[in-house]
Amino acid sequence: MRDMNNGDAPEEVGFCLYRSVALPHMTADEISGIIERSAENNRRMELTGCLHHEDGLFFQWLEGPPIVLFRLLDKLRDDSRHLDMTVLDQGKLPRRLFPDWQMRYSDRTAGSLMDWLQRRDDSSVGSIGTFLREIRA
Repeated sequence: MRDMNNGDAPEEVGFCLYRSVALPHMTADEISGIIERSAENNRRMELTGCLHHEDGLFFQWLEGPPIVLFRLLDKLRDDSRHLDMTVLDQGKLPRRLFPDWQMRYSDRTAGSLMDWLQRRDDSSVGSIGTFLREIRA
């Protein structure tokens, strides 16, 4: 990632939030493998993000250089480890929301997104990003 303190132009940051259905019976070891490979790939591609798994659903926030991000999304659509990938929101950001997360993982034990949404008046797509920021470890 470009260092904004060394005179480089600020990076353009794209983001995407998607939801998908995990394959039935996916094990904790399989999810750990996804996280490890994703963290390595994201570091190489200058992407950051968070994957939340709950009740058989994945919610993933990704951010980074737009062209790299949207190429990855094309690959993820064809990934056989999940089904029914739906982009909930995408666009540009003035800065990264999760600059220190190559690929953070959370699940129901860290916090329940479903319960959190039920307690809020606002259940918009933007509130999912808020949830992911609030469960920072």
